[in-house]
Amino acid sequence: MQNETPENNHPPLPDEEAQNQLPVEDEAEEQAASAQMNAAAAYCSASSATAVQKDMYDENQIQVLEGLEAVRKRPGMYIGSTDYRGLHHCVYEIVDNAVDEALAGYCTDIRVTLHADGSCEVSDNGRGFPVGIHPKIGRPAVEVCLTVLHAGGKFGGEGYKVSGGLHGVGASVVNALSRRLQVNVRQDGKIYQQEYARGKVLYDLKTVGETTETGTTIRFWPDVKTPETPDGVFETGEFQFNILKVRMREMAFLNKGIRITITDERATPAVERVYHYEGGIREFVKYLNKNKEVLFPEPIYMEGLVGETYVEVALQYNDSYSENLFSFANNIHTPEGGTHLTGFSTGITRAINDYGRQFKFIRENETNLKSEDVRESLVAIVSVKLHEPQFEGQTKSKLGNSETRSIVDKLVYDSVTTHLGENPSIGRAILDRCIGAARAREAARKARELTRRKSVLESASMPGKLADCTERDPAKCEIFLVEGDSAGGSAKTGRDRMFQAILPLRGKILNVEKVRIDRALGNNEIKSMITAFGCGYGDDFDLAKLRYHRIVCMTDADVDGSHIRILMLTFFYRYMRPLVENGYVYIAMPPLYKVTKAKKEHYVYNDEELEKLLQEIGRDPKPEIQRYKGLGEMSSEQLWQTTMNPDTRTMMRVTLTDAIAADQILTLLMGDQVEPRKEFIEENAKLVTDLDI
Repeated sequence: MQNETPENNHPPLPDEEAQNQLPVEDEAEEQAASAQMNAAAAYCSASSATAVQKDMYDENQIQVLEGLEAVRKRPGMYIGSTDYRGLHHCVYEIVDNAVDEALAGYCTDIRVTLHADGSCEVSDNGRGFPVGIHPKIGRPAVEVCLTVLHAGGKFGGEGYKVSGGLHGVGASVVNALSRRLQVNVRQDGKIYQQEYARGKVLYDLKTVGETTETGTTIRFWPDVKTPETPDGVFETGEFQFNILKVRMREMAFLNKGIRITITDERATPAVERVYHYEGGIREFVKYLNKNKEVLFPEPIYMEGLVGETYVEVALQYNDSYSENLFSFANNIHTPEGGTHLTGFSTGITRAINDYGRQFKFIRENETNLKSEDVRESLVAIVSVKLHEPQFEGQTKSKLGNSETRSIVDKLVYDSVTTHLGENPSIGRAILDRCIGAARAREAARKARELTRRKSVLESASMPGKLADCTERDPAKCEIFLVEGDSAGGSAKTGRDRMFQAILPLRGKILNVEKVRIDRALGNNEIKSMITAFGCGYGDDFDLAKLRYHRIVCMTDADVDGSHIRILMLTFFYRYMRPLVENGYVYIAMPPLYKVTKAKKEHYVYNDEELEKLLQEIGRDPKPEIQRYKGLGEMSSEQLWQTTMNPDTRTMMRVTLTDAIAADQILTLLMGDQVEPRKEFIEENAKLVTDLDI
């Protein structure tokens, strides 16, 4: 979550993952790989056109950016953004190069180190960047890889059968966006070194030592904007250990046998995490289910190689009412799925229906289970590795290889059918669960008719307590979900009726983590939100029908308010996830104190701000300090000025950077397992500095 003003919030720019490491060991292989390259790639340039005059557009307006200048000019095109997400994306690019070496069978150990001087170092024990002279460019191949866009061993050569780097620009992009980058290659008994500044070579490749090891070490210092370097790139250079360790753990799960170590030397003492999973995605599924009751102890696992497509699937059912399917192609997470996920859904649905028919769990007069019935309570990892992946869109969020669907479908169908046939107790447990889901779905379908809004103009279909806005453009509209009628009354009076809608919620909504959707739809507050939003829920969710592009949770700044807020967020995440994924959910930040001195009022939001203000305005004569216990204590004017006015308010935007971590924390905090939640509270209680009892 981020503290931002909504007017400055935009969905994150697409990112582009790519790597470019030449995989050759000797001169003969180097020549074979380089023969695959287009000579033009050696002299990469990018152009952008800007019309200087309204009616003039000719050759004079074409700007040619040499080498890596295009990357520095438009970094968002290559790493998604220049905030913390783009910063960490640079680390992923270098790590992905090392993982590609592992997929090729040459690397077993990867080490990531965050140094105290602000640099990040990634080291592997692979073959090492090739250091021979490139035949077309006449410079060492390692230098070519780090200074030329679209130069690498992943454009048709035989160095990498599988690679996450489709576009081949990763290492050179990181170099272009680094204030300084140093590469060390261990190869042929020697250690080679070269350094760069903002992508420019500082000195020729040189030998700095001898070694019996092989591999590559890249250490880079991100180019951060500061008063001294206003032409820098990144808004922040602070690597977040917790973000990076999640990605390293994920990579270790997806590539069984690889050992990935991440160390934070900035901490005192240094913090280190080692991720190594011989069970691969089987252990991944267990990890995702660690705070849930499972229907059977060991995940169902299957793998197969068809042509050059390798498929791995692990799945396990639990006692929750949500699905968690995570798909990957060449280690790249595909949140929008694609042909591999479609094949999985089709295969497992066919297998369970056929098993149910064969053993009379599904009677002749009953309809088949639907895919959503089979997916309820299911945790699954679908991982495919292909020689030439075809991703849809720049963000690589969806796999498009058509042949992958049938390959995954057949593997899953055959494997699940065999496993259920050999384990009838597991088959019965799964069928009971899926049939229960089908009955709940039918009940939910009937309840849905009561909540579905027939028309935007039919006010009778809106919840009676909704104070709607007059604007009809969703991009300009926002709705405040307000705790209690008292605060709702103040909000209705103080709002701007043109674009602000108010929906008061009475009490705590149902915890949807513990019930199926048919029961959730029986909750009046949930029904009111679904009807007001207008976009449906679950499989019927349609973002295009959303009536408000800012959904603001506005609750009291106390324990009950926090609880109500997390209940709302749980509902949004489980049944309206695109709201979170697209950045439409916000948390209001009402002030905690009003400080009055000499008839002048100040609003502050936490104890630190209060102390700072008191030092500024002085404690003599003593200021009057009012501690707000709830929104209802504010007048409509105060609520507008501090919390609702776009010109003065501060809001926290809810974003989703890691779906796996989000699922786990919701399961931990809102699920049925008491002991893990108790341990979490005990471990993190020290982080609570101000608790209202």
